[in-house]
Amino acid sequence: MIKLLSTDFDGTLVNHFEQPPIIPDLIALLRKLRKAGIFWAINTGRDLGHIVHGLDEFGFPVQPDFVLTSERDVFHKRDGGGWQPYGDWNERCAQAHDDLYVQAQPLLDSILRFLERETSAQAIWDQSRPVGLVAESEVEMDRIIAFIETAREQMPLFAFQRNTRYVRFCHADYSKGAALGELSRLIGVNREEVFACGDHHNDISMLDGKFARWVSCPGNSAEAIKETVRHAGGYVARGIASEGVHEGLIYFLEGYGLGPRR
Repeated sequence: MIKLLSTDFDGTLVNHFEQPPIIPDLIALLRKLRKAGIFWAINTGRDLGHIVHGLDEFGFPVQPDFVLTSERDVFHKRDGGGWQPYGDWNERCAQAHDDLYVQAQPLLDSILRFLERETSAQAIWDQSRPVGLVAESEVEMDRIIAFIETAREQMPLFAFQRNTRYVRFCHADYSKGAALGELSRLIGVNREEVFACGDHHNDISMLDGKFARWVSCPGNSAEAIKETVRHAGGYVARGIASEGVHEGLIYFLEGYGLGPRR
């Protein structure tokens, strides 16, 4: 039986180019699964404020139990409303990133020099810290990623999360997949009871089979995502965004008998 759903938000749950942005069939299925006691987490690159705004903006009639934000932090619903950190994961994550940025300063300097000298990309700053970058195109981003991969060979803990033309720098031990693993530990579910669905490069860590046995992606996913899902024995849907999420859930719930027990 599946006991935990982990779904990306933009491009997976929500199609920004369609009305309605999330199909009614998926809303109905989420409502049914939640009523049956299955937990649901939105696992997103958005920060906490941004995902709360997104849930309001798109008028979600079903709310998740958890939000995993910024591709690494874990929050659960607070009694009376709102969200709060779950356990000490977020504190440990923040400390690990502070330590990493001290150690990685020479590497960051080399990346910034490359951006200025060889690209039209712009660094993204959080106060005095370069936390990521945005490229002019995905082709340019491919070239930047190739440079970063070579530059980080001597510092494997320095990693990154990519989503289209955007990159966020991060500690290699903290990702969407690692956050999903921590949430699973906190609520007492194992890999065999987890379903995950996402559409882009920053979803790979939750779709490679390490933290979720049942993985899927919608038809609009990046080719690297489709390849990852196939390699993990998952399901590549034909439907776009929420239609594809619904298709993947039905495939496993009905085809494998993983739905709520009757």
